[in-house]
Order: sequence, then structure tokens, then C-alpha cells
Amino acid sequence: MTWNWTAFAVAAPELAATAEARFAAYPHHVLATVRRDGSPRTSGLEVRFVGGDLWFGMMPDSLKARDLRRDPRFAVQANPGDGTGMGGGDIRVAGRAYEVVDPVVKGAYRAEVEPPEPFHLFRTELTEVVRTWVEEETYLVTRVWQPGRPVRTLRRR
Repeated sequence: MTWNWTAFAVAAPELAATAEARFAAYPHHVLATVRRDGSPRTSGLEVRFVGGDLWFGMMPDSLKARDLRRDPRFAVQANPGDGTGMGGGDIRVAGRAYEVVDPVVKGAYRAEVEPPEPFHLFRTELTEVVRTWVEEETYLVTRVWQPGRPVRTLRRR
């Protein structure tokens, strides 16, 4: 089974809603991709939730697009916001991103998002969603979702 955003949201609705709210709070987030030499590359990115999927749109021939074409693994972290409050917690999503070249799919995305032209478009398949926050100023709490597994919650002092 392919785990897109909708499948994740059905499996873990509370975590999905929190993640969407964190991504919606700020337009720019941090994407990690794998460079040709295997080292990590981080880049700024806007994410979109359209039609039940998490999408990445990118400028033509950007390094992050080249990275994903070569190796689809990614991690994206929601912008933590101003200061240290991390309202809603720290959200990270990992998975694989595959370029979409189908003109009908790109056209539907274009109509919804109105990205600058031309652009690369990547649809994601999720392998993990993690939320981390501080509870009662005492515990570091981590909630982890992975495909086909129940959400796990870990607390640490």
C-alpha cells in the first residue's frame, strides 16, 4: 500500500491535523535531500496539501529537484516559528518524493496552487511523521507514526 497524506490522516487523524496546522502556520519550511555524494542537503521549500497528497513544487532544474530525481528520499521539517515556543510542536515528515510529469495532474495542481512557471512537481509517499513537544515543562514528548503501525508516544525527562 502506498501511504499518501490521506492514508496517513485516516490512520492518525489527530497527528495529521496537528501536522497540517504546523505547516500552514508559516509558508517556508526546510527540506532535506540526499546529494550525489550521499551527504545531506537542506533547502527552503513551500509544501502544499492538495487532493489528499503532500506536494513539493520546485523551480526548474533546482538542486533539490535534481537530488529527488536521483534519490527520492526526503525529510521535511515544519518551520518552528519565531522564538522558541514551537507552537504546536516540532513536525517532521519523511518519505519518498516522485516527480509528476503528467500534464493533466500538473494542470490540476497549477489550477489549485498557481505556482510560478515552469516548475517541477513531486508527489510524496510517507514513511514517517514525527511530532515532538515539551509537556508540563518537564517531559520531552515524541509521537511517531509509521505506515501500518499504531502511533507510538514516547516521554522522556
